Amino acid sequence: MFITFEGGEGAGKSTAIKRIVEKLTSEGYEIVLTREPGGTPIAEEIRNVILDKKNTAMDPRTEALLYAASRRQHLVEKVIPALKEGKLVLCDRFIDSSLAYQGGAREIGIDNVYNMNLFATEGMLPDLTILFDIKPEVGLARIAANSQREVNRLDVEKLTFHNKVRDSFHELAKRFPERFVIIDASKGPDEVFEESYKAIEDRLKK
Repeated sequence: MFITFEGGEGAGKSTAIKRIVEKLTSEGYEIVLTREPGGTPIAEEIRNVILDKKNTAMDPRTEALLYAASRRQHLVEKVIPALKEGKLVLCDRFIDSSLAYQGGAREIGIDNVYNMNLFATEGMLPDLTILFDIKPEVGLARIAANSQREVNRLDVEKLTFHNKVRDSFHELAKRFPERFVIIDASKGPDEVFEESYKAIEDRLKK
C-alpha cells in the first residue's frame, strides 16, 4: 500500500510520520519511509535545485516540471520496487503537493499540473492520502519558532500564497474523497498521531 502525507508548511507531518513508522514497524509491517521531492540520489539533486533560496528567478512551470521529474525518478527507483516486494510505502508529500503549490498557489491550474504528473507517474496515485490541515499563520509561526528546521524557498512565500495552498488542498480532498483523510493539525501531537494512525489502520483492514 502506498500512503502519502500532505499539508502546508509547519503542519507537523514529520513528527507524526516518525511515530506512525515506529508503531507500524512494531505491528510487524515492513516499511519504506521516503519523501518528495527527493528520496533517491538523482531526485535529491533535483530537490536541491527546487528549494534553493537563491533560485528566485525560477519560472512556475519550470518548478512544476522539476517536481514531476524528481517524482518520476523516485517512483521507478524506489517506490514501485518496494510496493512490488509487498512493503508499505509511506511518503512525505507526493503528487497533491504539486497540485496545491504549483497548480493552485502558482496559478498554473490544477488540471494542467495533474495532466503533467500523470505522464510522469503513468497514472499512479496513492492508496491513502492524509492531509494535515492547519491555518498557514499557525504553521509558519511553528517554523519561525523551530530553529533546527530547514527553511526553504517555499517557506518564505507571502501568507496569501500559503492560503492558496491550503484552499487547493481542500479542493483536492473534495475531488478525491476516496483516498483523502483530513486531520486537524492544530491539535496536540498525540491527538494528531492517534487520528492519523487510525486512518491508516482502517485502510489496512479493508
